[in-house]
Amino acid sequence: MSRLLLNCDIGESYGNWTLGLDAQVMPFIDCANVACGYHAGDPSIMRKTVTLALANDVRIGAHPAYPDLVGFGRRSMACTPQEIQDLLHYQIGALDGICRAQGARVSYVKPHGAMYNDMMANPEQLRAVIQAIAAYDRGLPLMLLAMRDNSAAQALGDEYGVELWFEAFADRAYDCAGRLVSRQLPGAVLHEPSLIVEQALTIARGDSLAASDGSALRLQANTLCVHGDNASSVAAVQRIREALDRQSQP
Repeated sequence: MSRLLLNCDIGESYGNWTLGLDAQVMPFIDCANVACGYHAGDPSIMRKTVTLALANDVRIGAHPAYPDLVGFGRRSMACTPQEIQDLLHYQIGALDGICRAQGARVSYVKPHGAMYNDMMANPEQLRAVIQAIAAYDRGLPLMLLAMRDNSAAQALGDEYGVELWFEAFADRAYDCAGRLVSRQLPGAVLHEPSLIVEQALTIARGDSLAASDGSALRLQANTLCVHGDNASSVAAVQRIREALDRQSQP
């Protein structure tokens, strides 16, 4: 990938409950991480989200999670490697079936919430995730956290022949290792749109961020996670899209 792709967690409504401004944010992103029904979403929401993504020429990614609808997939579960693979195959397959019915396919995988955090903290769980993707379709890239040192994750991807897309966040603070600062700590989430846009452009240029301890942190990222939770966040995504487009012009 020659430019920084914008990805967004999307399709997280459920039944009569609406979450996120999917239609408003979709025109400004490159990749839609579609909830697969375990932390959010349902078959009808998945179908509508795929339709919306296709109408905007946006890549469709599976966003699988632990089966934790009540906790929005943000609570860890003690799963074996085989259970992790089963959960991934079930959810990727469900979204892929909906995509195929509309003449499309799932084009990458990004685990959600606690599953994402657990795989970044536990090499054996990351191995299970990569094995699951390789078994389902070795051509599907895995989206995962860009850190100060990506070499261990890259070695696992190379071992199984799975492409890795390293992801950075425009609206989150980082520690010195490149991990996201816990949402429970002050300053973990950036809310001021100008600061979010500034961080996005810093990452896109390959310049260093200031980690939580004040050290310089440089992230090698292929994609940037943005959010469409409310009107303010959608406006920030639009500003990031416009700024990145200007930056890429000769």
